[in-house]
Amino acid sequence: QVQPVESGGGFVQPGGSLRLSCAASGTLFSSYAMGWYRQAPGKQREVVATITAGGTTNYAVSVKGRFTISRDNAKNTVYLQMNSLKPEDTAIYYCRHGLDRVRMDGNYWGQGTQVTVSS
Repeated sequence: QVQPVESGGGFVQPGGSLRLSCAASGTLFSSYAMGWYRQAPGKQREVVATITAGGTTNYAVSVKGRFTISRDNAKNTVYLQMNSLKPEDTAIYYCRHGLDRVRMDGNYWGQGTQVTVSS
């Protein structure tokens, strides 16, 4: 059973930084794409950033240049470094395990971690 588990959320002032981590068990982690998604109150869940098994990254326009996704295959962990945070980044952030080396259509999600950006 694949199980992603997020950590690292919290409360931060605008302009601050946070790093989210997602450790995945029950998977040959290095062979799968991974991704970060978020859902703000009253809005649909949206993709934030993805990384393929080969290390190719993609970002939502709203976070490009501020967020960085990375992975450590030795630790079965994917990270999301978030800098220059804005109030509109406030959301529950979810980690998603990919369907294969490239696609993100898998059904394995973490439980989510809350990120609140406010002064």
